[in-house]
Amino acid sequence: MLSDYLHHVFPSSKQPPTVASLRKPLGFQDLGSHLDRLLAEAEPCEESRDPSVEGRLGPQPVVLDHTSGFEGLLFVDDDLLGVIGHSNFSSIRATTCVYQGKWAYEVLISSQGLMQIGWCTLSCRFNQEEGVGDTPDSYAYDGNRVRKWNVTTTNYGKSWAAGDIVSCLVDLDEGTITFCLNGQSLGTAFSGIKTGPGVAYFPAISLSFKESVAFNFGSRPLRYPSGYLPLQDPPAADLLKAHRLLGFIKNVLSTCLDPQVSRLQEKEAAAWSLHGEPTVLITLAHIFNHFAPLMCKVYLVEDVLMNFLLGILEGGGSVDEHPLIQQLLDLFWLLMEEHEVNECLKQLMMSLLRAYRFSPIIPDLGFQIHYLRLTTAILRHEKSRKYLLNNLTFDVLRSVVFFYIKTPLRVKEAGLEELIPTTWWPTHFDKEGKDEREPKDESSDERLRRRAYERGCQRLKKRIEVVEDLQVQILKLLLNNKDKTTGEASRYIFLNKFRKFLQENASNRGHPTALCPPEYMVCFLHRLVAAVRSCWDEGSRKSLSNAYVPPQLFYNGKVDYFDLQRLGGLLSHLKKTLKDDLACKANVVIDPAEIQTASMDDLDEDEESGAAQRPFGAAAMGGALARPSWLSSPTLGRANRFLSTAAVSLMTPRRPLAQPEKVKVRSLAVEQRTEEDSEWRPARTNPPTAIASFHFLSVSQSKGAMATTACCWGDRRRSPTSQSQTSLCWRSSTAS
Repeated sequence: MLSDYLHHVFPSSKQPPTVASLRKPLGFQDLGSHLDRLLAEAEPCEESRDPSVEGRLGPQPVVLDHTSGFEGLLFVDDDLLGVIGHSNFSSIRATTCVYQGKWAYEVLISSQGLMQIGWCTLSCRFNQEEGVGDTPDSYAYDGNRVRKWNVTTTNYGKSWAAGDIVSCLVDLDEGTITFCLNGQSLGTAFSGIKTGPGVAYFPAISLSFKESVAFNFGSRPLRYPSGYLPLQDPPAADLLKAHRLLGFIKNVLSTCLDPQVSRLQEKEAAAWSLHGEPTVLITLAHIFNHFAPLMCKVYLVEDVLMNFLLGILEGGGSVDEHPLIQQLLDLFWLLMEEHEVNECLKQLMMSLLRAYRFSPIIPDLGFQIHYLRLTTAILRHEKSRKYLLNNLTFDVLRSVVFFYIKTPLRVKEAGLEELIPTTWWPTHFDKEGKDEREPKDESSDERLRRRAYERGCQRLKKRIEVVEDLQVQILKLLLNNKDKTTGEASRYIFLNKFRKFLQENASNRGHPTALCPPEYMVCFLHRLVAAVRSCWDEGSRKSLSNAYVPPQLFYNGKVDYFDLQRLGGLLSHLKKTLKDDLACKANVVIDPAEIQTASMDDLDEDEESGAAQRPFGAAAMGGALARPSWLSSPTLGRANRFLSTAAVSLMTPRRPLAQPEKVKVRSLAVEQRTEEDSEWRPARTNPPTAIASFHFLSVSQSKGAMATTACCWGDRRRSPTSQSQTSLCWRSSTAS
């Protein structure tokens, strides 16, 4: 029976199936050599291998030329594929050029600002004013201004947005250059380009200050294959071997050994599972002996492993209904070397992040939901989650991309016209901006338009809520405090990384390439508050005593909250409403002289003068950090520290308060106080005002409440206000 099982799992592709009695017996002692022969069959023979592709010059792998092929100041990623502009107009080209044939590469747009992407020859010379497309032998597409460039400029293509993918195609046999946006051709941009002896074209880009992109020359599968060759050859032999080994793994999962009836049983894909039988584990160990080294390569992880895991979840349903992914991760940690499984997990999560970030927007957000479901399934595995928390979260994934929902720039491509076919305004206004008629004057046509609009908004809101729920699930997994294994809990690791992440962003001390964009930070904080709220409600249901946030965590008389005035209301209002609770719980006595109304103009004070006024004790809760560079007013940078403190207080179990203490509370100025104005009162155990102040910051019944609050945080003088506030409507379920 063992021989039949092994022949079933490892069939030969060249030999026809034979009767079991005529097959050579196969056991574990011969399995290694048998598997080697099968893998040798999968390798292409020397005659069938493609000769070295002509028309290309340069090293493999293809990367950005950071030694001599650049102009201006740039930040280049460690993999030499990502770049951020750090001067007026910086340019850089790749290390490989092409002179004949059809070639393509992709550019992942991380910011939608001024950039010119295309091709150039070695003779092109760029400076801080002229880049790709501004010289005779260079050609570029600019999606920011929607133009094409070759010394002169004309209208071309569509506008791009962060999260789009631009494909750059050159046909040197026909002398044409074409660009595609998210797989859709924008038409031939240039024809009759210069070709011939001594002419070769490099991929190149020019970008302005703080604009960023990432290149894919073929180190990963092209997202939108076009029939053109990638500049970097794919690992064809390893790809065939990986797919063959994955087929063997599928055979193991689909085959069941039944010793009672002495025969093999086939299982449906939905019923695949691993139960730890010795025969199965030994068989898988032989497979992983070849499979594990391949899973350290990013191309194979993205093309083979990620697609296989996504296929497991394609049936829909809850992630809990698919235990196979947890079993496979157990298998990885059991049968792979530690450095192999670490690299595999790192590449898998980075591939998921790229796929999520650069997926096209469609009405049902199907792509985003698909990738978030797999991310959630992986993070449910405790050992994998702890590794990712220790080595990846907030170290590599600094943009917290998984918690952002990309805003559609092109309404037609996003399908919003079909989802919300009509528009409607709640009231009518005259030229002076006054209401023209009352709501009761609504006509029947207007009523139909309003109802159609509301139905469309509800459909959109439901899809966004699905994405937000998955994002909150991810954060709740990271905040898990009930790990079964020894060592630091996931929550402890997450909060330590989270605190450092906030300090770097709030103080602007981090590297410019590591700072989180404000739109990402708003979405992340919104999901974090929702996750904390869920933990709060769960703890309240299980605890016999009422849960509350001690007010002294947010105001203890030592920290200067000058830049937190609008977080939950003016500080003067909070001092008035919480002064009794502060006095009872933290022995903090607030003098009325300290209670003063702060105006919005106070926020314009210089950071230096503000820092000079802060007391030395400001370091007690994270320090008085500098204002972030990406905001002109406190807003998110200060909110980070506040929410970090709230998260720590809610996640950390606290001892119950001691016996009620009698604390003297001053309610009048010293010169106005009499003996009757002072009273002794016991400490309360559940200050409702503290709860109310925290719930103001939490996500209330509406999931979009935090988005509205976040919009209120922003300074009214901020330049990108209109754009960021408009995009929040899509990202945070405010479509009602």
